[in-house]
Amino acid sequence: MWTFIIRLILRNRPAILILIGLFAILMAWQGSKVHMSYEMARMLPSSDSTIIVYERFREVFGQDGSVIFVGLKDEKLFELEHYNAWYDLTRRVKEIEGVEEVVSVARLFHLIRNDSLKKFDFVPVVSTPPTSQEEVDSIKQLIYSLPFYEGRLFNSESHVSMMMITLDKDVLNTKNRVALVHEITHELEKFEQDFDVTLHYSGLPYIRTVTSEMIQHELVLFIILALVIAAIILFVFFRSFRTVFFIISVVLISVLVLFGTVALLGFKITILTGIMPPLLIVIGVENSIFLLNKYYNEFSIHGNKIKALARTIRRIGAANFLTNATTAAGFAAFIATGNELLVEFGIIASINIMFAYVLSLVLIPVIFSYLPDPKARHVEYLEKGAVNSILKTIVWVVLNHRTKVYIITGIMLLSGALGMLRLKTTGNMVDDISKKDKLYTDLMFFEEHFKGVMPFEITVDTRKNRGVLRSSTLQKIEQLQDTLAMYPQFSKPLSVVEVVKFSRQAFFRGNPAYYGLPNQQERNFILSYVPSLKSDKRTVMNSFVDTSLQVTRISVQMANIGTNEIDSIHQSLNPKINQIFPAEDYDVSLTGSSMVFLKGTNYLVHNLLMSLVLAIVVIALLMALTFSSFKMIVISLIPNIIPQILTAAMMGYAGIAIKPSTILIFSIALGISVDNTIHFLSRYRQQLLLNDWKIKESVLAALLETGFSMIYSAVVLFFGFAIFILSSFGGTEALGYLVSFTLLTAMLANLFVLPSLLLTLDKYILTQAFKEPLLEILDEEGDIELDDLEIEELDKNLHPDQLR
Repeated sequence: MWTFIIRLILRNRPAILILIGLFAILMAWQGSKVHMSYEMARMLPSSDSTIIVYERFREVFGQDGSVIFVGLKDEKLFELEHYNAWYDLTRRVKEIEGVEEVVSVARLFHLIRNDSLKKFDFVPVVSTPPTSQEEVDSIKQLIYSLPFYEGRLFNSESHVSMMMITLDKDVLNTKNRVALVHEITHELEKFEQDFDVTLHYSGLPYIRTVTSEMIQHELVLFIILALVIAAIILFVFFRSFRTVFFIISVVLISVLVLFGTVALLGFKITILTGIMPPLLIVIGVENSIFLLNKYYNEFSIHGNKIKALARTIRRIGAANFLTNATTAAGFAAFIATGNELLVEFGIIASINIMFAYVLSLVLIPVIFSYLPDPKARHVEYLEKGAVNSILKTIVWVVLNHRTKVYIITGIMLLSGALGMLRLKTTGNMVDDISKKDKLYTDLMFFEEHFKGVMPFEITVDTRKNRGVLRSSTLQKIEQLQDTLAMYPQFSKPLSVVEVVKFSRQAFFRGNPAYYGLPNQQERNFILSYVPSLKSDKRTVMNSFVDTSLQVTRISVQMANIGTNEIDSIHQSLNPKINQIFPAEDYDVSLTGSSMVFLKGTNYLVHNLLMSLVLAIVVIALLMALTFSSFKMIVISLIPNIIPQILTAAMMGYAGIAIKPSTILIFSIALGISVDNTIHFLSRYRQQLLLNDWKIKESVLAALLETGFSMIYSAVVLFFGFAIFILSSFGGTEALGYLVSFTLLTAMLANLFVLPSLLLTLDKYILTQAFKEPLLEILDEEGDIELDDLEIEELDKNLHPDQLR
């Protein structure tokens, strides 16, 4: 098979360059059509009961999480100039296309009893801008006499007021949301500048818009950083600008293909697919390093460029196939999670990793076949230099101090086990935002003054038409609201009960002392003033009940707490709800974006753990196909499980929780770290054949030959992943330092632990099974039949024996 591949590549070089060039142009054109994702990632399958309840809620009451909250702390707000500016600002924002409603202390409504029509009129508190300070004082007095808004729209004690901007649901999940949010913030920024105040922004639409823009900016930043770092490291290693240029060109083509693949599959750029371009650059450079090291090594032996390229394709191409397959398997395991975001990530990553392998295998030999022969300075690192000295030291340690290697490894594993006991599982809705970012500090502002802005909903189905307005139901809802008030994580509840209380206050001519539920005598009089619910427009009443008055909602805003705390509240609240609303008479459901996130996080963590196990199994199977020895499979996994344990321990000691954004690190790191093991063992197998199955000589020869590539690739991978530490997202930042740490420890384990194990256990693992692998992809030292191969004019007279 490999002879055919060698002939195919080296005999069709011009055609290959043209085809790849055209393909790159096509995929670049496709990639230009790719879009950012503006939708909330769905973490649960559509068949899950939590999703079914949430979708039913949205059908009846509309989408939750469609409000942008703008907070203002200004003791001068109720001075004439400030108030009129806030009044004008509110109306300008309301006129922006895509804004459904705006509520603020300059645009809020109250109920007026209209005895002539026997109904309540829903009228604005302020219909025209005030013209005097006395008028503003009067407005302030009226607003502060409406308990319905206290703690929900303003906090009179801390002089903090909110503007609530409801967006059109048809704009929320499209790219038009970005322009809309920018237009809104542009208007608001004028107010900030004019009055030298700070506005605070939050709410899911705003958070999602800002984060999608951050992803876009970081995507460009990380691609540039990955290219710069890769170029510097490659130049340090190979001392050739030409080599650096061509390797970077190859990985850039793989990035173009990546974007084209995303567009062709109908996917969008998310926080996960956004890290793939720099990741692919790093993996592509790693492939190129192994190929070039082998090419230079072969050339230094016999000085024949074509023979060196042919052997490089056969030997490293074979090993690289397995390394890229295991890396792709680590990513492909995410497909098993069933989570839309991770499934897309797994598909895109696994496809493009294998394409990057094919691209490097084809283009590197083709390009270097046209380039001049390597010069002495390009191969001198094989004989001297820091890496050579390091390898000699490693050989000395492995030969003479294996016991110390095992003791140090044992101590680290023991500390690792203790660190793993500290691991906790949690996650927040706004978990990946840096605590230093304005997005996060603004969120804390709303938690301080209004308890939070995360949507939490409770629906009550009375099972009877007009059951919501029964006195017993209203009293039960008020009892539930009193229960919710006991939880400091919740804001003031908003429900039909508050609307009825508001109506009673209006019935008694706005007297705040009457803000409460009506008694049985008052009830019929007051409710007769409530307008019909048959209007298609959202009103203060039908926002909380369905048209049959059978189902109602209790809405609260929640602090940005962790999933463990949400789950604890859920477990604590359920028995109290069941006591208030007997299950035989009412159907009560906890829903909203917060509950969906809780269930989704738990579901995702469980499935990611399963995907990690699946990745280990798939990688072990791939190893089994090549090494067909159970003992060798176990030994090959040991130096790759050690880094996983130490990384988990690092998380435990550093207080980094297990959550969706950190648990996926293990599958990624495992798929990549096993590469060094495969390259070492593949060369070890070749050396066994050359050294008549002498374990010691084979181990040391394999270590010296593959050590360069293992160290070089580890350096590239370490710094390649380290760039993610600069991310504004906690999950991506954790990916940076955790994967970098994992790959560094994996390199050390493969350089010290793996050779030590092979030497110590030589009597027990003399792997004769190496002779007959199930999957023949690794090289034997036999001749390469290239009798019919014509490379270029100057090579036509070469005898076939020169290519062997």
